[in-house]
Amino acid sequence: MSAPLADRMRPKTLDDVVGQSRWIGPDGPLRRAVDDGHVGSMVLWGPPGCGKTTLARVIAKASGFGFEQLSAVLSGVKDLRAVVERARQPSLTAQRTLLFVDEIHRWNKAQQDALLPHIEDGTLVLVGATTENPSFALNPALRSRLLLVRLEPLDAHDVRKLLDRALVDPRGLIDPPAVDEDVLKALATAAAGDARRALTDLERAAEAVPSGERLDIERLQRALQRSGLRHDRDGEDHHNVVSAWIKSMRGSDPDASLYWLARLVAAGEDPRFLCRRLMVFAAEDVGNADPRGLAVAVAAADAVDRIGMPEGRIPLAQACTFLACAPKSNAAYLAIDAALAEVKRTGALPVPLHLRNAPTQHMQEEGYGANYRYPHDHPYGVVAQQYRPSELAHVKWYEPKPWGEEKRIAERLAFWARKQDEG
Repeated sequence: MSAPLADRMRPKTLDDVVGQSRWIGPDGPLRRAVDDGHVGSMVLWGPPGCGKTTLARVIAKASGFGFEQLSAVLSGVKDLRAVVERARQPSLTAQRTLLFVDEIHRWNKAQQDALLPHIEDGTLVLVGATTENPSFALNPALRSRLLLVRLEPLDAHDVRKLLDRALVDPRGLIDPPAVDEDVLKALATAAAGDARRALTDLERAAEAVPSGERLDIERLQRALQRSGLRHDRDGEDHHNVVSAWIKSMRGSDPDASLYWLARLVAAGEDPRFLCRRLMVFAAEDVGNADPRGLAVAVAAADAVDRIGMPEGRIPLAQACTFLACAPKSNAAYLAIDAALAEVKRTGALPVPLHLRNAPTQHMQEEGYGANYRYPHDHPYGVVAQQYRPSELAHVKWYEPKPWGEEKRIAERLAFWARKQDEG
């Protein structure tokens, strides 16, 4: 009972595990693999507190495997060799060995490669756990030998089940206080799918309640004294929320854009990062459909830098809503990528002679600048003239969209083309 509540309350069987029905429900692939005795190596990928360690332990027990655990933060190849040595000694155990490597993404390529022969010859059944996307965190050789099990955060209903269980289970809270309903709701919501966090918060808050008194919402807030949001600036949550924010602005939904921005601000995201994303978005997704967008984003970045937070949230919100409501065009973004691809394809084509400067007599004699036509000397400031290498004379990269300011740009370009043909 001296162990933390979250550790004491770990499920012992698959039936006790809450959530992850996709994998361990009646027809889930992990459930079938355990029932059929065909459990293979896998990587459990999911956010903190979703049950990765618990699943590894339960699978090992249900399959009759010996269980070994290493932390990739604290262990290396030497520790792996010791595990392999024990796994190869039938005199000590007749079971196969399941090796659970927590935070497996922390191992470098050489350390990950050291697992391969022991997986292939059946010495070990590997279960890795990671909060990082295995597509990037694991090297291809190892990843190709593992079943990818993507675990989801627990929903508030599932977390609530665990909290209720901790109040009545003999392994749960020691002498638990009476707990108000709104406390349990707040804990389940603030956990953001992290069962460990919910149970740890319950334990900490319960310990602060005098004997015989209730755990109410005020005592809970005093005991925790922190934000209720989980947000890892370098992890999956960060990238998912940022992605939702950008896609909401791109989809012209100002309310959704504000919600995701609020999530990032409330979690303490660096406002300079938020400003950079707004400036990129203004150029990439609004572009010349409303050229003011980039000016607004740059002004917001300057304002946030000058006034700081929390007031900086206001210019952030102004820029966010302006960009979400602006007409959208990625024409400039597509155009520069197409032009770069052309440069890569055709190389450094020579600059036409008439476009070159001729600061010396020799260069003039060589034809530099000859026959250049000065646009300001012609009606409407345009003149028929080739401004690119002859090999690319008829290629178009910039295609304005037929809405917003780009509609006017397209009309202007068409007008100029007509005037050039006339001249």
